[in-house]
Amino acid sequence: MSDWANNEGGRMRLVALAPDAQGHIRAALQIEPAPGWITYWREPGESGIPPQVSPTPDSGVALEKTSFPTPKPITVGAIQEIGYDAPVTLPLDFRLTGKQPSTLHLTAFIGLCKDICIPFQAEFSLPLSAAGQSTPHEQALLDAANASLPQAPSADFAVENHRLSPDAKTLSLRLTLPETTGSAPSIYVTGPTGYVFFKQANGTRDGKTFATDIAIGKLPKNYDIKGKSWGILVIDGERAMETTLAFE
Repeated sequence: MSDWANNEGGRMRLVALAPDAQGHIRAALQIEPAPGWITYWREPGESGIPPQVSPTPDSGVALEKTSFPTPKPITVGAIQEIGYDAPVTLPLDFRLTGKQPSTLHLTAFIGLCKDICIPFQAEFSLPLSAAGQSTPHEQALLDAANASLPQAPSADFAVENHRLSPDAKTLSLRLTLPETTGSAPSIYVTGPTGYVFFKQANGTRDGKTFATDIAIGKLPKNYDIKGKSWGILVIDGERAMETTLAFE
């Protein structure tokens, strides 16, 4: 793991294992906001800066996926944001694109906010050789980060159906939830990059079935949803489920 990079609003560091036999690299970005500060989910809501991780160009490594533990709604005045107000670890999946380089070089860029938002950028370098690596602690950190991710759909927690209204203003959802009672779940629908929708209306819970409408705000000009897939995250009590919604 790297040393911590520090900022007024918090700190972050990189954790990585050596590539496996298939050329995949398990890694993670650890972010620790300072007390009273927050950082953001992949779609930050009505304001904020989503985390970005970028390998150095021509480094021989490509970022395949950044995963995000379950976030929470954060209200700042009249602004609704989505993120984390406590330490969070974002799992990263890299892939070698050629001959294995000796070092993993990347840049991480996040937002940390309190009364103001501070863009925070840091450069990290970690050796990729397996020789001499002591991995139990790093392995445990990565395993814990993966365990904090939302689960995939299951028999007791899934999207049963979804329908976008002809005017593309309302997304109607029917869900199976893990509990028979409770308040309405939190739902975040991620559309085109930079768009997230979470305002519910007409929610009804009948046993483990929940139906609701999500208000779809302004979409990009001339946006055609046909053939697209959006993301959805549903948080019900202590459990969270994440999947995609396909539109034909």
